[in-house]
Amino acid sequence: MKISVYCSSAPDIDPALIDFAYELGKGIAEAGHDLVWGGAKISMMGAVARGARDHGAQTIGVIPRSLVDREIQDPHASELHLVDTMRERKALIEELSDGFIALPGGIGTLEEFFEIWVGRYLSFHAKPIAVLDPVNAYGPLKSALEHLADHKLMKSGQNELISWTTQVDQALAALTR
Repeated sequence: MKISVYCSSAPDIDPALIDFAYELGKGIAEAGHDLVWGGAKISMMGAVARGARDHGAQTIGVIPRSLVDREIQDPHASELHLVDTMRERKALIEELSDGFIALPGGIGTLEEFFEIWVGRYLSFHAKPIAVLDPVNAYGPLKSALEHLADHKLMKSGQNELISWTTQVDQALAALTR
């Protein structure tokens, strides 16, 4: 299985989240899977790739040419796909991946997460999606989504397409059930 991980590339985040991203990469590898990710070597993005690679997984990066310097492409990627736009990046990541995990992140992570979730709901793909949130960073988001559902602003079945998890083994299990 090729598992895509969406996560932060922010430089000044809590080191514990960097370590956690590494542990997710390690877990992906130890479960016999490979990683598809944004192709960067910095922050959580770099950590998840190092964790996967250090434990035997192939790492398949996808990065827009315009972000090569900003996100600092990972020269150790097993494969690195250079694309022209973010839309191409997201499309190729979706195509290459068999499942998706969203770690804590900012607007880029959320945008990728929501797009893949909508695609699943609209049956553009049937690939599993998990949120892996060890620090409850997405707690307010989850509450907001439940609030929208309570007000019937979300369609029936949408929330059930996402597995909300806090531990690596839970997220990996959610993708393989």
